[in-house]
Amino acid sequence: MGLLSNIFGTRATPHHRVAFDDMGVTFAQANGTRQVVRWSELVEVGVLTTDEGPAVDDVHWVFIDQTGEGFAVPSESEGMKDLLARLQSLPGFDNQAVIEAMGSSQNAKFVCWTRRNAP
Repeated sequence: MGLLSNIFGTRATPHHRVAFDDMGVTFAQANGTRQVVRWSELVEVGVLTTDEGPAVDDVHWVFIDQTGEGFAVPSESEGMKDLLARLQSLPGFDNQAVIEAMGSSQNAKFVCWTRRNAP
């Protein structure tokens, strides 16, 4: 399944959960699928918005690793608020990009963080 399919094919449910620890971020979907990215391999954090809200979750957090692969987490997923606080501790995290994304009602991408010296 491609990244865009993950993003637009995943709607938050009470069974979607995102968690993190010292090693990385884990997204567990209701269907049992688990996706993981290690902090050491994370190269970009972004937010994708759509023009489909407010009836559906139209904000997705995107995590991209050093291979260019990644996954998207619907903003209403359980644990996302706690993860946001952790993301804000990343060096150079752009809170202004988050603010702009949350106010967007269009199809757009907002880059909130990029690893310096990323491959």
